[in-house]
Amino acid sequence: MLVRFGKIIRNYYIQFLDFLYPLFKQWMHKGLFYYLASGGINVGTNWIMYFVVHNFVVQKQIVDLGFIAFSPHIASLIITFPFTFLLGFGLSKYVSFAESTVRTKTQFFRYAGIIGFNFLVSYLSMKLLVEWFGIYPTPSNMITTIITSVVSYFSQKHYSFKK
Repeated sequence: MLVRFGKIIRNYYIQFLDFLYPLFKQWMHKGLFYYLASGGINVGTNWIMYFVVHNFVVQKQIVDLGFIAFSPHIASLIITFPFTFLLGFGLSKYVSFAESTVRTKTQFFRYAGIIGFNFLVSYLSMKLLVEWFGIYPTPSNMITTIITSVVSYFSQKHYSFKK
């Protein structure tokens, strides 16, 4: 049932993107448009979730688990990561790179490797931007997301979901 629901959502989403694509056709090919639109949804979801988690769940407080403590900006990053990871994989697999013939299991592990690297970059960027440069956590998260999104596009296109 979940797969059927996912296919219905995908079909409506693709129809919506196909409706909008003529506005962007002169600047980019359809595959890049799908990637940017799907990435935009994932990024927007990440930014909203990060803001909510940082301000209302973690409440800008250190999260102490007893054996390890996380600064609020890092705890928020860790909490939002699984959600945006799964959403990003789904959008990449079923929308942006739907034509890929690579097996799903292989795609997933390749995607996980790239996202794992991006998570490390995000962690280090957040530490640098917030703790060293004194930039607020939410804008720091946005800056970090832009950097990792560029790396992700080329990595996913030429590695995770290659044809």
